[in-house]
Amino acid sequence: MSGKPAIAPPAGGADPRDVVNAHAPFPIGRLILWAVTAVIVVDFGLIVARNENFGWPVVAAYFFDRTVLNGLSVSLGLTVVAMVIGTALGLVLAIARLSKDTLASSSASLFIWFFRGTPLLVQLIFWYNLSTLFPQISLAIPFGPTLASWETNAVITPVTAAIVGLALNEAAYMAEVIRGGLLSVDRGQAETAEAFGMTKGRALRRIIIPQAMRSIVPPTGNQLISMIKATSLVSVIAMADLLYSVQSIYNRTFEIIPMLLVAVLWYLLITSILNVGQSYIEAYYSRGERRDGAAAPLPAAQEASH
Repeated sequence: MSGKPAIAPPAGGADPRDVVNAHAPFPIGRLILWAVTAVIVVDFGLIVARNENFGWPVVAAYFFDRTVLNGLSVSLGLTVVAMVIGTALGLVLAIARLSKDTLASSSASLFIWFFRGTPLLVQLIFWYNLSTLFPQISLAIPFGPTLASWETNAVITPVTAAIVGLALNEAAYMAEVIRGGLLSVDRGQAETAEAFGMTKGRALRRIIIPQAMRSIVPPTGNQLISMIKATSLVSVIAMADLLYSVQSIYNRTFEIIPMLLVAVLWYLLITSILNVGQSYIEAYYSRGERRDGAAAPLPAAQEASH
């Protein structure tokens, strides 16, 4: 009888496996799929590049045209102004909707319901034609004298109509984005801050909002990219944005497809840059998730109270 201990067979009667020398099978199927996909993409790219109907020489000639660049600057300017106003107003609306005051929460909910429930294009046309409803805009005491009055057409120009329409619509969406971010913060943070004698406003600024940024930033980046594309709608109110600029050119040259491609390429370029920036910002605010644990509520409130 041998002195070596007997090796028990594996449970369930399975054959013993050589785990030490095991290796993953060669992914031949995946390589074939990648090769087929690459062939299709290259073939489609060559078809598009060789198709003279796209007018690539015209695209290259007008890509940096002064009229196109001026329209691009208008689109970018509208995006920045509308996003700043919309985010600031959205923060106020989000706080009002979370408020226990019935008047504040109801008013905020009504605002969000209306501007999210109606198309942005309709809102822009409405603001642009506001003078048909109100020929004059007045500042007056309710049931009292009028303090100041202006002609509506002098106030509501294509620029102001575009800014007001884009900003108010964006405020409704940003209110929900910010509200969701505020709700994602543990309620114990606010309770601990109140226990340390902090006011609700200070706790909101120093504790709640900074922690909510992790949930607010990603959808805000999506809203910014959507805003870049939404500025193309202001062309219907004769605002000289990027789309309106290329339209003015192809109305003269009849090069419709090449000029639309100029606008498409600029939109893709801007949104691609914003996507890269959004990725870096998301990585910055998600650093805490990669740590071994979140900060305790008590130290966070103690630090913010100093």
